[in-house]
Amino acid sequence: MSHTVDIPQELKTSLRKFRFARRNAGSAAIIVKIHKQKLIMEEVEQFDNISIDDLAEELPENAPRYIVLSYELKHDDGRTSFPLVLINWAPRSSEMSLLTLHASAFLDFQATADVSKVIEVRDGAESLTKDIIDGQLKHS
Repeated sequence: MSHTVDIPQELKTSLRKFRFARRNAGSAAIIVKIHKQKLIMEEVEQFDNISIDDLAEELPENAPRYIVLSYELKHDDGRTSFPLVLINWAPRSSEMSLLTLHASAFLDFQATADVSKVIEVRDGAESLTKDIIDGQLKHS
């Protein structure tokens, strides 16, 4: 039995628009979930100019999500860049069948979103902080 999760065209379009949006300040995010019964990915919400703390608050404590984040990164030399990051939000408290489905569709989603930098979050909001993201991006 195949557990292929479909990525609808409207989500692909939304991801593409998000990816190429011009940003001058702040971080932006698009949150995607898998609809278990329909086996399709759905956009949950988009945020413009959101802090990492606020983003962590928006995420469910017991359900996996994919988050494409356009992150405002301040470099040590004074430059600012907006790298795209894929956050794989997969709290350990999630239902096992959802985690399995989420994991099996991850590479498809990553390829569709066209994001190479991935941050894994398993422990919920306390492991999604600005310091953690800065650390991962500045040392990768």
